[in-house]
Amino acid sequence: MDRAGNAWMVFDIDGTREAARQRALPQSDDLPPPFRRLDDVCAPGYRGRKRGEVVRTRTTVSQAHSFQWLGSFGNRGNGRYRKELRKGLAAIRRYLSAHQLDPSRTLLRLDGQYGTGAALADLAGFAFVTRGREYSVLDHPLIQARLHLPPDQLQQRPESQMVRNLYDCPDVPVGSEGVRCRVIVVTHPADKKKSPVGVTRAGIVYELFFTNLPQQAFTACDVVELYLHRGAFEPLLSDEDAEQDPDRWCSHSACGQECWQVISQWVWNLRLELGHQLEAQPLRTTTFAPAMVGRPETGTKQAPVQGYGAPAVALPWKAGRFSGQDFALQPDGTLRCPADQKLIPHEQRREADGSLRVVYGASIRSCRPCPLREQCQWQGNTTKKPRQVSVLLHPLGVGSAPLLWKDWSRRLHRRVCKKGLDSQNVEIQVKHTDPPSPPEQKAVILSRMQRAHSRLTWAERLARNARPLTPGQVTIRLFGVPESVATSLGLVTA
Repeated sequence: MDRAGNAWMVFDIDGTREAARQRALPQSDDLPPPFRRLDDVCAPGYRGRKRGEVVRTRTTVSQAHSFQWLGSFGNRGNGRYRKELRKGLAAIRRYLSAHQLDPSRTLLRLDGQYGTGAALADLAGFAFVTRGREYSVLDHPLIQARLHLPPDQLQQRPESQMVRNLYDCPDVPVGSEGVRCRVIVVTHPADKKKSPVGVTRAGIVYELFFTNLPQQAFTACDVVELYLHRGAFEPLLSDEDAEQDPDRWCSHSACGQECWQVISQWVWNLRLELGHQLEAQPLRTTTFAPAMVGRPETGTKQAPVQGYGAPAVALPWKAGRFSGQDFALQPDGTLRCPADQKLIPHEQRREADGSLRVVYGASIRSCRPCPLREQCQWQGNTTKKPRQVSVLLHPLGVGSAPLLWKDWSRRLHRRVCKKGLDSQNVEIQVKHTDPPSPPEQKAVILSRMQRAHSRLTWAERLARNARPLTPGQVTIRLFGVPESVATSLGLVTA
C-alpha cells in the first residue's frame, strides 16, 4: 500500500546459476574424442562464488507476497536474459489474468542486469524498480543540473553509519532507446576500498535506480528501500535449495533439466497451498515506511520535506526587463545570464511553506560594463549591486499515509505441510526366499584406468557392444505401421 492508499502487487524476477565441475580427460589416438555429458546443458560463463568450469543460468519469477513461484526459464552459460525476461513477463500476465488483477498496479523488482534502456523497453505496461547500469545517464544535462542542487532526501541504513544523498530526477531518457523514466541518483563519499556497486567519480560514488512509480505515492527513499528489500528474495532461493535442490544435475538434456526445475516449483507451490489449508492465517501487515508527520521539536505540524519539484523562478515583473526565466540553469550548477555571464549560488534559505530558496549572484565586475544592464537591474544604471536570481524548490505533494507491506510467512505454511506429511506411514512387505548359493568368484584385478573409470578404447568398446553368437534370433515387433508400408519394406505382418 503506497502513501496515496493504492494497492500494488509485487513480483521479483532474478537469475540464479549453478556450476558443474569437469574432470580432465586423457587424450590419445586410440581413444574416442572427448564428450561431456552436460554439453547440452551447460556452457562456460560467470560462476560467481561457485566452484566449477561450466555453468547453467535460470531466471525465476516469484510472487513477493505469497512466495509462490510463477516460472523457471533456463539456458546454457550466462543465459539469454532478454528472452527469459519476456517469458517471465508472459507468465506474470497469465497470473494476473487468472486472478483478475490490474496490470497497472503491478510492480516488478529486477536486478541491475536489467537496468538498461533496451531491457526497460520490454517492461512496457508494468511499473518497475531496478538498479541502473547505464551510467552514461549521469552525463545528461538534466542530471548534472540536479546534482548541483540540494538533495531531495538523506538515507541511512540501520546497519550502516553512512549517510547517502538522494536526488530525484523525473522524466529522463535512458539508453539509445530513449525510455523515459524516473532516475534516482544516490551518492556517498568513496572509501579506500573500491565500491562493489556504482561508479566512482572525483571521490564520490554514484548509484542509479530506475523506476516509473509516481512521485506522489513513493518518495525517492521509498523507491530505494523497495529495491533493497529485494534481499528477501535471496533467502527464498536458499530455502528452495535446502528443501528441494532444484539446481541439481539430474539430466543430460536441457529439456530434462527444465522439467525437473518446473516440477520442483510445482511441489513448492503445492506445499504452500496445502499449508494454507491446514493452518489458514490472514495476511500480516508491516509498516514498511512510517507516515510523514510534523516534527515535534520544531513545534510545527508541517511534515518534513520528502523531495522537491522542478526548479522554479520568478515571472516577468516589468515589460522590457529580464526575469528569472531568462537565466538558464547550467549542468555545472550555475546560471547563465542573457549576456553570457555566470551567476554562482551563494545562499540557501528555508521558506515558511517548506520551500528551499537558492540565491545566485553575479560578479560586480561582470555587471558594471554589461551592455544589457539597463534591462537587467531593477533600478537601471543607478544601482551599484550585481544581479541576483532566486530559484525556488517547492516540496512535492506526497501522500502522508505510511507505506505498508502485506505478506504471509515464508516458512510457516511449508513447515505445517511437512509436519502433516511426516505423520503418514506406508508399509511395504517383501517375501524373502532363500537365494541359491552363488558360484565361487575369482578375485578381479583392476587396472588404474579401470579404477579411474577412464574412457574405453575403440577395441574395448567394440568388444563390449558386440552381440554374442550364442543368443537366438531377435524378434522386433512394431505397432502402428500400415500393412502396405510393411509389405514394401519386406517386413512380416502380424
